Amino acid sequence: MRLAEAWRVAVTALRANRLRSLLTMLGVVIGVAAVVVLVAIGTGAKSEVEEQVNGLGANLVIVVPGRLDFGSAPTKSRLELGDADRLGRATGQEVAVSLASGETVRFGGREAFATVNGTNAAVSRVFVRPVARGEYLRQTDVDTRRRVAVIGPELVSSLFDGADPLGRTISVGGVRFRVIGVFEPVGSSTFGGSRDAEVHIPVTAAQRLFGDMRIDAMALKAPTTDSIEEVSDEALAVLADRYPDEEFSAVTQDQILGTVGRILGLLTSVLAAIAAISLLVGGVGVSNIMLVSVRERTREIGLRKAVGARQRDVTLQFLLEAVLLTTIGGVLGIALGVGGSLGLSALVDQLPAQITWWSPALAFTVSAAVGIFFGVVPARRAGRLDPVVALRTE
Repeated sequence: MRLAEAWRVAVTALRANRLRSLLTMLGVVIGVAAVVVLVAIGTGAKSEVEEQVNGLGANLVIVVPGRLDFGSAPTKSRLELGDADRLGRATGQEVAVSLASGETVRFGGREAFATVNGTNAAVSRVFVRPVARGEYLRQTDVDTRRRVAVIGPELVSSLFDGADPLGRTISVGGVRFRVIGVFEPVGSSTFGGSRDAEVHIPVTAAQRLFGDMRIDAMALKAPTTDSIEEVSDEALAVLADRYPDEEFSAVTQDQILGTVGRILGLLTSVLAAIAAISLLVGGVGVSNIMLVSVRERTREIGLRKAVGARQRDVTLQFLLEAVLLTTIGGVLGIALGVGGSLGLSALVDQLPAQITWWSPALAFTVSAAVGIFFGVVPARRAGRLDPVVALRTE
């Protein structure tokens, strides 16, 4: 039997039982679509994290107390503002500091919950955080504990309803601060929270506001990529000399991207494997329906073999029907998965989706392989039928 003729007969057989064929394909469609959607979301989340981390600035070294391991308990910081001066003298670089807390911010009758970050003037030069209007904090603001603030555009919308916030006074944790600048929008953060809803105030004012003289972390900007490790070692050496019984970690952008990338990659693989179970269930359904089809068409098989069809012709015929079922289901699943990924990404900002070429290709290949794997047994059973016995079957 020619291959083209076998395909024509397979299409005719599936069209004769449209509803059964559609229900049989449903498991494959759902499995392929789920795999495509989950891989797209995982890939998009990874790209979003990389973009956000790289958007912080180049050659960053972030120093935090304790050992930075995912799953480990946080270490209470003993860092002081004077430690930033020590690191700056030892490394010859500017040192940005951070002391953060969640606080309620009010203006008039409006209020919003925001991340209040006590920083110094070096933040604007260590990190990439441009100001759209006004100006950023100056060193004199830190030295004199001035109650001034730079706010994100999300807070401008929620508190000022489009009015110009510069020069206005807001309440941060019950203390009045004057707005001197507004950040440019950077979008929501994959790590949780929105960077556009931040408030930056002088770190000395934050220490008084929070009633805590510590700082959470420090950040330095290495002059070149090759000097990142040298700056990290120098910073850790200074802190080891200052706090011999404490442990500190110096984290670079590459380390953050590597760790988060591995976690997201593992999570995506696990979710895709769970979704692929639908393909296995769909394959079992294909095998079951093909066995039913062999039983229903026993006389047809006997007639074909009586007029000269060989065993391999009948086997090929039923194998092609199984493959056709799963490949059509795979194409429909890919279309549904791509559409679902783009739809979710458009509707939910926290679910960025990025379609990669290998994801639909892999899903289609797996769906075809499922048809071959689960179609072999029914096809071989059909090919081995004795024509005399088959023709006598009622």
